[in-house]
Amino acid sequence: MRKLLTIIVLIPLLGGLGWWYLREQDLPDYGPAYREYAYVTNGKSNTVSVIDLRTFEPAKTIAVGAEPTGVAANGKKNEIYVVNSESNNVSVIDAEKNAVVATIGVHGRPYFIDVSEDGKRAYVANSGSANVSVINLDKRVVIGNVRVGTAPGLARVSPDGATVVVSNRGDNTVSVIDAKLLRVRSTLPVCRQPEDIAILPDSSKAFVACSGSSQVASIALAPGTTNSEATSDRVLALLDVGRTPVSLALKPDGGELIVCDFDSDSISIIETGNDEVGSSALIGQHPTHAVVTLDNSRLYASNFGSDSVAVYDIDVGRRIATMAVGSRPDGLALSPDQRYVLVLDTQAGDVSVIQKRTPRKLEPTEYSLMTMIPVGVQPNGIVVKAFMISGQKKK
Repeated sequence: MRKLLTIIVLIPLLGGLGWWYLREQDLPDYGPAYREYAYVTNGKSNTVSVIDLRTFEPAKTIAVGAEPTGVAANGKKNEIYVVNSESNNVSVIDAEKNAVVATIGVHGRPYFIDVSEDGKRAYVANSGSANVSVINLDKRVVIGNVRVGTAPGLARVSPDGATVVVSNRGDNTVSVIDAKLLRVRSTLPVCRQPEDIAILPDSSKAFVACSGSSQVASIALAPGTTNSEATSDRVLALLDVGRTPVSLALKPDGGELIVCDFDSDSISIIETGNDEVGSSALIGQHPTHAVVTLDNSRLYASNFGSDSVAVYDIDVGRRIATMAVGSRPDGLALSPDQRYVLVLDTQAGDVSVIQKRTPRKLEPTEYSLMTMIPVGVQPNGIVVKAFMISGQKKK
């Protein structure tokens, strides 16, 4: 069974004019138990907006803690985790009920959260208290607080779950935590103001963007073992990229890493196997975030300074489209079917939805701005989750 949904689409024409075009859109019908939601943290509203991606309509607004920022989904259970920076805690949202079912206290000024692939642990870097809180997600309790460097911005867990990499913005170091022992096994000096982190799918290497020195650090990660003969964590290279690299987007196959260079209006592409900057390209004014499609072919980058999203063909090596969105676009997410790009318009307080479609005679472009969905004040984090309702009532 498939169902038809009528959507209003704005098709931009030459000369800045536009017209509205009604079209019937085929959407899969997975039955009444299927859910597909986007969760958006609204930093100045103390809420999370839930968007139903089957209809592209607001589904619910959930009150959370003070100044929500980071948000993550559990891949093994139907839960969403929201970091509240001002109230120093994590809200646990039951995705089936779209309600907060627990609040877990952490330490000072957390901003981001990362969840292990097995769904059992979460890691929160507390920038105001120089430590990382480790959460047991089954019991919903903090099982340890690991001391790291000054002003940690992000803690990223490796795909194999053995290692947690922490960027310490205050002292220009990276802490590498043994996830089994819950202790720092290495502290590595890197470049200035390390922030975003990407880890290869095989957990062998991490990359850290340093916004203060226009570099990306490549770090070899020791295997997940306590054997003293194991290869140690070490910095392999400091790679020169554009000015103010603020975020990293890893291709799903792990072969290339895309860097958003905020003050160079460009992206840099790093070959992860040999630690070389293979190319760079102008992408738009002040790019902040990027996402790559699952087939490794397309990259979408939000241009904070020009209120647009650029579409970059990775195989061809050039920008192929630029879409106007709301004011001050930042975070991005892709729908599970990869046909829609969700864009956080931080100043406008909405989510722009860009549709990728097969071009038609009356639609000369492959992309269009489909709709804009109002959310809260200063949206700053987004995660998408598709799932089936369990069928069992939770007590």
